[in-house]
Amino acid sequence: MSFNVAMVGLGFGAEFIPIYQNHPDANIVAICRRNKEELDKMGDQFGIEKRYTEFDDVLADSEVDFVHINSPIGDHAWMSLKALDAGKHVMCTVPMATTIDECRQIIEKVKETGLKYMMAETVVYSREFLFIKDLYDKGELGKIQHLAASHPQDMDGWPSYWESMIPMHYATHVVSPCLGLMDSLAESVSCFGSGTVRDDIKEKSGNPFAVESAHIKLKDSDVTAHIWRCLYDVARQYRESFDVYGTKKSFEWTLVENEPHVMHVAKRPEPEIPEKIEVPDFAHLLPEPIQKFTLPAEIHDADHLSFLQGGGHGGSHPHMVNEFVMALKEDRDPKPNALTSANWTCVGICAHESAMKGGEVVRLPEFTLG
Repeated sequence: MSFNVAMVGLGFGAEFIPIYQNHPDANIVAICRRNKEELDKMGDQFGIEKRYTEFDDVLADSEVDFVHINSPIGDHAWMSLKALDAGKHVMCTVPMATTIDECRQIIEKVKETGLKYMMAETVVYSREFLFIKDLYDKGELGKIQHLAASHPQDMDGWPSYWESMIPMHYATHVVSPCLGLMDSLAESVSCFGSGTVRDDIKEKSGNPFAVESAHIKLKDSDVTAHIWRCLYDVARQYRESFDVYGTKKSFEWTLVENEPHVMHVAKRPEPEIPEKIEVPDFAHLLPEPIQKFTLPAEIHDADHLSFLQGGGHGGSHPHMVNEFVMALKEDRDPKPNALTSANWTCVGICAHESAMKGGEVVRLPEFTLG
């Protein structure tokens, strides 16, 4: 059985077209972009005949089984809901939504329709996460004692809508590895704001803080995770880091991009010796025709800021495509499913609420707790 996808949003979204074209169980039958000139350029390049400038026309196409949404953040929730209403499965880039109510609506719509929803979170399909997850599942890390993640990012030069973005409303890149490693959900969060952004950013976003720093309490666990985010006015190279501290081994992300990560081994029976490590690729988990797409050389638009700053997203793209297509083929929930996606997204929304209340503990909405 093969599944037909329409790609919606062709900036960063164009990276997925050749992956779908090469996946043995998927066909890309349509593309959608508001700008017709750019739409036709992409359609000609990849040989795709069906081209839509209107999302409603995509949803009216009976040939389309699912939509892969890569539109601007403000479009994610309404597009997902409209697609589900039209009987289409949904894969949507992060975040799921920007309000708790939108997350609730998507969960309810998925339950109502029985359709599949997956938030396409790159980090939990990156080679670094797959490497650490493999060690954890094998017991090599021992008991997890603490998790940490950071995502400093300078958004000057990005599309102007980022100026109204609240740092923690785009936090899934740091929330997801902390929760995904232990297959856990967040129960509550406490967050502090630190420093100040310049007046024009503060006015547009309503967020006064340069940095937002949060602690997450994991559900049914004695573990907490520390995450922090910034978007403007902080001198720091881009970093999407993920640190794991276990009783047997601990993994720390490199401080500087393109340098080795570090593994610490417990001092029993010998003194602790930190080791710089090279993380292997996990292309072997994929169908052979799409294995090559884990490599940076296969990135179509290598000058796109998300790749220059994100290290090619850790080879995650073909893994995400394969997970969703296999979930459809096997009639199971993808990872992350709607509930998990909502929990990960609401951590950031609740974190900002906490920061605006001076660090007050905020419990995650009940509908995200399983």
